[in-house]
Amino acid sequence: MRLPRGRNIALVVGGLGVALLLGWLITSQGPLAPAKVTLAKVEQGTLVASTFGIGTVEARRSYAIGPTFASRVRRVLVDQGDEVKGGQLLAELDPVDLEDRVASGTFAAERAASAILAAEAQLAEARSRAQLAGASARRYRELRAQGFFSQEATDAKTHEANAAQSSVDAAAAQLAVSRRDLQRVRADLSGVGKLRAQMRLISPVDGVISARLVEPGTTVVAGQAVVQVIDPASLWVKARIDQGQAGGVRVGQPAEIVLRSNPAAALPGQVQRVDWVSDAVTEERIVNVGFAARPAGVSVGELVEVTLRTADLRDVRSVPAAAIKRLDRRDGVWLVSAGRTVFRPVKVGITTLDGRSQILEGLEAGDEVVVHSEKALKVDARVKVVAAIVGSGS
Repeated sequence: MRLPRGRNIALVVGGLGVALLLGWLITSQGPLAPAKVTLAKVEQGTLVASTFGIGTVEARRSYAIGPTFASRVRRVLVDQGDEVKGGQLLAELDPVDLEDRVASGTFAAERAASAILAAEAQLAEARSRAQLAGASARRYRELRAQGFFSQEATDAKTHEANAAQSSVDAAAAQLAVSRRDLQRVRADLSGVGKLRAQMRLISPVDGVISARLVEPGTTVVAGQAVVQVIDPASLWVKARIDQGQAGGVRVGQPAEIVLRSNPAAALPGQVQRVDWVSDAVTEERIVNVGFAARPAGVSVGELVEVTLRTADLRDVRSVPAAAIKRLDRRDGVWLVSAGRTVFRPVKVGITTLDGRSQILEGLEAGDEVVVHSEKALKVDARVKVVAAIVGSGS
């Protein structure tokens, strides 16, 4: 059955309309449509180069106070949070037999001192006898020359004088031994006294007790800490900075410190030390930042955020960091010319924490670059500039 001619024409026209509509949808909204992009101008102005890191509050000077040999804790006089003064007694250990050893050493020193007195008396007596024997021997020699005494009697007196001098030498040697004995006893007594003094654990500085690690009655070994003291004036932040951003960090640079306990306030600080050794596992470098003024209530171990101001760059060109792309192993940006994309290689400097990248070469102030696109761009791709892209990634 043949349709009327007018109806055939209507079907043809309707088909053409549908085809045109589909073509328009495909070329304007479908896969053949130009990609929507947003643009931004190259700006000329000041960039603040910064880097960011996470860290903890630590004490630069911390002291673990403990014995130098094994002992038992007799008493602990302080607790965590107590303020202490330099030289203050913090804890005491059981001296066991050290008191008896000190008493024994004192008695031995007294005995050695008495032995010295006796040796000195013996030396004085020996010198007196030697002097008398020497004078007698000289007289005998003189009288022997005159013929009053025999040679045998003269030799006997000479022997007596020599023996008396030997007694002097022996007495002097005994005195020296007695004096050395006293020195040895006193050294032993001093050593025991030092051991006894080490039973008293003393604070080396004015500070705060950060940890009480053992209780009375506990047996501790050499080097084991009983209490821990920190110098509150030495608090600083141990921050971890990505190695890729740590190259510009230097001692003395200003910093902002935000405590976990007070995130609304940014505290001023300064870089005080940059560690030479980096962490090869986390690819981070340790940077120590000091407080300009120690905040009240800060706790050791508290988590903090640190922003380091590494440089102020004036009168430089910059674009949003999102505009920097990489094509064929080159950094560059997409430009739009006559509705189509052009890739322009650029040389990039620093990138700030607020998302702007310095342009060293390749662009001039006022140039417009693609910041975001609804799909990946290719060279000479058709694009449509819009104010914003809704519901699409960059």
